[in-house]
Amino acid sequence: MQNTAAMGLRPKKIRRPRTPGEWMLDIFKVLFLTVVAVITVYPFWNVFIVSINDATDAVRGGLYLWPRVFSLQSYQNILTRSDFQHSILITVARTVIGTPLAVLCTAMAAYTLSRKELMGGKFWNLLFVFTMYFGGGQVPYYMVLKGLGLLDNFWVFIFPLIMSVYNMILIKSYIASMPESLFEAVKIDGGNDLVIFFRFVLPLAKPILMTVALFVAINQWNSWFDANLYTSSENLKPMQSKLVEILNQYQTGATTSQQMSNAKTGVTVTADSIRMAATMVATLPIIMIYPFIQKYFVKGIMLGAVKG
Repeated sequence: MQNTAAMGLRPKKIRRPRTPGEWMLDIFKVLFLTVVAVITVYPFWNVFIVSINDATDAVRGGLYLWPRVFSLQSYQNILTRSDFQHSILITVARTVIGTPLAVLCTAMAAYTLSRKELMGGKFWNLLFVFTMYFGGGQVPYYMVLKGLGLLDNFWVFIFPLIMSVYNMILIKSYIASMPESLFEAVKIDGGNDLVIFFRFVLPLAKPILMTVALFVAINQWNSWFDANLYTSSENLKPMQSKLVEILNQYQTGATTSQQMSNAKTGVTVTADSIRMAATMVATLPIIMIYPFIQKYFVKGIMLGAVKG
């Protein structure tokens, strides 16, 4: 009789019966992760259902899983404002322009500092790390931006955030984990550092670059304090600054007349409904983008931390 190996068949694995202890451990893990998921997701879900529920009905409370009276009036109240629409363009522009520029410049610095043949490499690395712990302060920083003519300028959102030492260290560690023989082979074939960087390093470092891009994009999207410090023009206010103004507006008693006017015209919004809608407008775009780059994010963080 021919054995299963000779016939090209894999022998069946004999599974031993699971012990009661293993069953209890699996049940505990499922219950624990379920509780963690509910604690993590439910607050955000509650904000969402309140934001799409009729504002006057939401005042009664009792909204847990589904909206009682569906309404998008709160979103309409925010998104139909012309100043808010312009602020969305500013936020999108600073994110779309600032993210690739920051990733490219940070990656170029990381590749340069990762080269062993760099003259004074240890000194330059220490100099960059030094800036993570010590700075000149807010006033000198403001004066530098003023001297460069960046105040009340769109590029004040781009150039100051174009370099991050933390992100540079992540990319540098990832590049250092690449085989040195690859770089030597390219140089033997006549390739210079530009060829190595653009044709080999960037494609191979895609996971960590996508991770850094996510960090930069979130920072650009959520930034609002820099606009308050370095710009006075309303045309340069990003979406987050406008959302802060809206939240502050609906948290003061000065909105009583506005709410009465809204009630007369059939516009049903409250301070809570505006806050919930504003929160969703600020967070949904990032949440929708994250699943597409999650695999790069996990891989980039794990491999980028191998060496340091």
